Amino acid sequence: MTTFHKDLTDAKWQAFSLNEQLANVGSEVERAMKWAGKGETGYSTNALYRALDLLDLTISDPRHRGRLKELCRVREVLLDYFVGPNEFGSTAVLWHTYFHAFGMAAALERERAFAQRGAADAERAHVS
Repeated sequence: MTTFHKDLTDAKWQAFSLNEQLANVGSEVERAMKWAGKGETGYSTNALYRALDLLDLTISDPRHRGRLKELCRVREVLLDYFVGPNEFGSTAVLWHTYFHAFGMAAALERERAFAQRGAADAERAHVS
């Protein structure tokens, strides 16, 4: 169980693909950057915590064992960007670009699944 996403269980989160998971993390990162840009540190911090919460659920997903190095590095660099000295030289553009790719991939997955359901429904209607 998570701190900020109290109704989100591991099983519920693990029903999402990696692309969907990281797209959701990216949404929170975008919120954190937006609020930081407006000087709203409280809102920005809460969005960062929500992003870390989701990222921790992603890291604990057993399907992603082969990607632990990348996922843990993302967590490390996010913290460095938001609360550290930004030793890695991250920028808002870098974070937007990184997470945007997952959002696009998740949208393509949804579109493909929708098309497959439509084709299956049409096939069932034709057979009937």
